[in-house]
Amino acid sequence: MRIILHGGAGGIPGEPAPRQAVMDDAADAGASESDPLSAVETAVRVLESDRRFNAGVGGAVQSDGVVRTDAGVMLSDRQVGAAAGMEGVEHAVSVARAVLEETPHVLLTGDPAVEFAADAGVETGVDLFTDETRERWANADAPDGSPTEHLAWLADRFGESTSDPTAEAGDGFLPALDESKETSASSGRSAHDVRLPGHDNSEGTSASSGRSAHDVRLPGHDTVGAVATDGETFASATSTGGRWFALAGRVGDVPQVGSGFYASPAGGASTTGAGEDIARVTLARRAVGHLERGCDAQTAADLAIEEFGELTGSSAGIILLDDEGFGSAYNSDGMQTSTASN
Repeated sequence: MRIILHGGAGGIPGEPAPRQAVMDDAADAGASESDPLSAVETAVRVLESDRRFNAGVGGAVQSDGVVRTDAGVMLSDRQVGAAAGMEGVEHAVSVARAVLEETPHVLLTGDPAVEFAADAGVETGVDLFTDETRERWANADAPDGSPTEHLAWLADRFGESTSDPTAEAGDGFLPALDESKETSASSGRSAHDVRLPGHDNSEGTSASSGRSAHDVRLPGHDTVGAVATDGETFASATSTGGRWFALAGRVGDVPQVGSGFYASPAGGASTTGAGEDIARVTLARRAVGHLERGCDAQTAADLAIEEFGELTGSSAGIILLDDEGFGSAYNSDGMQTSTASN
C-alpha cells in the first residue's frame, strides 16, 4: 500500500511540528490497511479527530454558529460517495464511505445525511468546537436574523481562516501570490517531508492585480485529504469543516466529485484551497486528466496548480498518486504532506 495525504493549503501553521507528527502517524496507519478505501478512510479519520486540522473536531463555524462537515471518497472504478452539511459529525469521511457502499446515490446532505450516518454506525451529536474555535466565534459578533443580514455581516469575513485553526490570527489572510516562489514539493523528497516554504515579503506583487503583497488580503484555506493505491485500485478521500464565516448551509468543493476529489484507473487526487474556485475549474478532475494524458504525478500536479492560478488568481493545493509515484503542488504559503508505503 502506498499513500499520500495533505493537511490543507494556506498560511504557515502555528504548530508545524506537532501537525506533521499527526500526519505521519495518519499516513502510517493508512498504509497498514489492506485495501485503498480503508487506507484513505483510516488516514483521514486521524486528521478529523485532531484539533489542529479544519476537518471534524476544530472545523470552521458558519454564520449561524454551527460547524458543518463535508467529505467525499472515490475509487478508480468510479464508485463514489459523498456527504455534506452535517452538524455534529466528526468523521464525515466514514459517512461518505457509507454512501458509496450502502446507497445507490452519490451525495447526501444536511439533516438526512446525519440521520443516515447514525443508521450506518457513524457517531453523531459530537461537539466539534474546541476552546480556540469557541472563543473565536464568541468574539465574532455575529448577527441574528435572515440570510440577507448574515450576508452583509460576512461580506468581509468569509474565508477568514488558515490551514491551522490554532494559529494566531493576523492570519486568516495570505499575502498575494509570489509567482517566483516554488510551488511544488520535489518528487524525490523524504516520506515525511514538511512543505513549508518561506515567504518573501519584500517587494512582491500579485500577477493578477499588480498590487504589493502588503496590499492584498487573500483568505487562507483548509481541508484534509488522502490518496492511496495497492497497485491495482486507487482511492481518493477529502474531508473538511468548511471555511470560517460562510453563509449557513454553504457547501464548497470538497464533496463535489471532480472538484475536491477524483480517481480513475490512471490515479487519484485530493485538493485543498479556495473552494468556490476549485469547483469552478473542477481541479481534481483536471489533474487526473493530465495523468490520463501521460503525465507523471508531479508534472500533473504542477500543471493543474499552474492552470488553476491562471484561471482564478486564487490559491490551492493538490496531491496526486499514480502507478509510479507521488505528486504535490500548491501556490499558497504552505501545504504539509506525508507519504508512507507498506
